[in-house]
Parts: sequence; C-alpha cells; structure tokens
Amino acid sequence: MLISLNFNGISKMKWQALFETRERLFWTLHTLGWGGFAVIYYIGSFLHDMRSVWLFVIILNAYAGWLLTIPLRYIFARAMKLSPLKMLMVVLASVYIVALMWALVKNVNYWEIYKKGYRPEEWYMYFTNTVNSLIMIGCWTGLYFGIKNYQMLLKEKQNSLRASTMAHQAHIKMLRYQLNPHFLFNTLNAISTLILMKENKTAESMVSRLSDFLRYSLDKDPIKKVPLRQEIEALTLYLAIEKVRFEDRLTVIWDVQPTANEALVPSLILQPLIENSIKYAISKLEEGGCIAISAKVFGRDLMLEVTDNGPGADIKDGQMYRENGVGLQNIQERLGSLYKDDFSFSISNSQPSGIKVCIRIPFET
Repeated sequence: MLISLNFNGISKMKWQALFETRERLFWTLHTLGWGGFAVIYYIGSFLHDMRSVWLFVIILNAYAGWLLTIPLRYIFARAMKLSPLKMLMVVLASVYIVALMWALVKNVNYWEIYKKGYRPEEWYMYFTNTVNSLIMIGCWTGLYFGIKNYQMLLKEKQNSLRASTMAHQAHIKMLRYQLNPHFLFNTLNAISTLILMKENKTAESMVSRLSDFLRYSLDKDPIKKVPLRQEIEALTLYLAIEKVRFEDRLTVIWDVQPTANEALVPSLILQPLIENSIKYAISKLEEGGCIAISAKVFGRDLMLEVTDNGPGADIKDGQMYRENGVGLQNIQERLGSLYKDDFSFSISNSQPSGIKVCIRIPFET
C-alpha cells in the first residue's frame, strides 16, 4: 500500500514537473501531436499498404510537419503583439506558406521514395496534398492559439485569486491589529500610574506580562487559527495585567470543556469581548464585578460565551453600538472573513444584569 502511494506520488510529481514551464509544455504537446498524427495516419492506411517503405514515408512526413511548424510558434508569438488585423494577416500567410512547404515535402517523399521516381502525367496530382496540408496546419494553429489563450486566462485567474487572497488576508490582519492600540494605551496608562505611585515591583511585573502578551499577539498570524488552550493562556496573561489595575474588583470564572481545549479558534477573538466587559462593566462598578468565560462543544459546533454582571446596555435587533467602539464590529468582520456564513454572533442582556456575547463557529481540531 505504501509502495503504491509512493509510486502515485512520484508519478504525480513527474507530471507536474513536465508541465511546470511553458517551454516544456510546448515541446511535449508538439511532439505528442505529430507522433499521434503518424500513428493515426498509419492505422488509417493500414489496409492500403503494410510495407515498411510506407511506414518510413509516414514517419518522414510527420517529422517534416514537426520541423516546419516549429517556426510558427515564434512567428505567432510576435504576431500577438500586433493589431488584430495585422495579426490575422501574418497568421494566415504563415499557415499558407508552411502548408505549401509541407505539401511539397510530402510530394517528394511520396513520388521519389514510395513511387520510386514515378511521375504522374496530370500536373494537378502534385497538389493533391495541399488541401490536406492546409487543414492539418490550420488545426495545429487552432490548437496552439487555444492552449495559449487558455494559459493566459488561467494566469489572469491565478493573479486575480492571488490579489483577492492578499487583500482578504490584509483585511483580516488590519481588523486584528486595529484592536492592539486600545489595549496598549490602557495598559501603559496603568503602568505609568504605578510608577508615579512608586509601586515599581508591580509595574515591573506588569511590563513583563505585557511583553509576553504582545509577543503572543505578534507571533500568531491573524489568518491562522490556534487551539483554544493557547488562546486561554494568552487571555490569562491579559487578565493578569488587568488584575493589577483592578485587584480584587475583578473576578474571572472559567468554564471550558476538556474537548473544547483543542478546538481551533481565531487568535485573540475573545480578548476584545473581555476588554469591553472590563471597560463598560467592571470599571463602572465600585464593588467590582465578574466575567464568566465558557467554551463548549455541541455536535459540530463550538460555542463561546463571555458574560459580565455590569449595568448592561441598550440592544436592538441583537446589535449593540457604542461610541468609538470597534471591537464588536471587528469580531463580526473577522468571523465573516474566516467562516463566511457558517458562524453566528449574538449579543443579549444577561440576567439579572450585564451583557452576554455568544459566538458559534465550526468545531475544528
């Protein structure tokens, strides 16, 4: 089984290597085409003559066609840079000249080699191959331009897809990195306050945690997904930084199913939700508040929830808008870019107070 798989893999690599360049593709198809012409022509005239001399003439004719059509490739390449009318004139003239030359070669091979010097009395007998030659060279030209146009369309499609992918990735990265300045501003503000209060050890600890969190943020590509356990480690770093600011006023409750730990999620997808809870819930309560984070697997879906017990907010049609807020909108756009329509994002009031944000995404490991 392994030998068969290896053989198939090697064969596939060889075929890919064969067609990886236009130069190699041309010579391969050019040779196979004229070789196929010789085989089909011989089979078609098999009952006509089975002698080796007839096979030799067919091989000579195929080789002559192979040789004479090579210059057409370079003529057509230059003609494609001309205006449509001039290109058409160059193509037709080239096809006609090559067809006449090939017909002449075939006549020589037929009358001198196969007929051993026999000369027909009717002069038009010398031109019986001309029409067939024009048809054959015309078919070669049609295939050449057909393959050439297909390659051009394929290249344009690849360039378009590459540009679309790059724009898509840049959009996702922009959405992710747009959130960092908000968090960074708040944290540096807190560190500055600690320094002014001469709490240097606490400030140093906060700087160290901030460094670890930013390293995680920069190391993880926004395009790629990470296991939820890594996301939880990063959120733990973030919450440790916020704990320095709020001390006992901030309580965090984790409820993560073991099976959900290995689920793949967009990096730092929950951090803006927790930041919002701290900004609009915990900071508003003098006695402090609680943030509950849960992750559970239901069938083929992963359910993520962030709940706080703050004062809540006005929610209309499942949407909550805050002045100068970018976090919730960015999360929705990131989820839409990564999962298309296979996700849900909802905001609701929690009981007895607070906000609950629920995210449903496909369960992937």
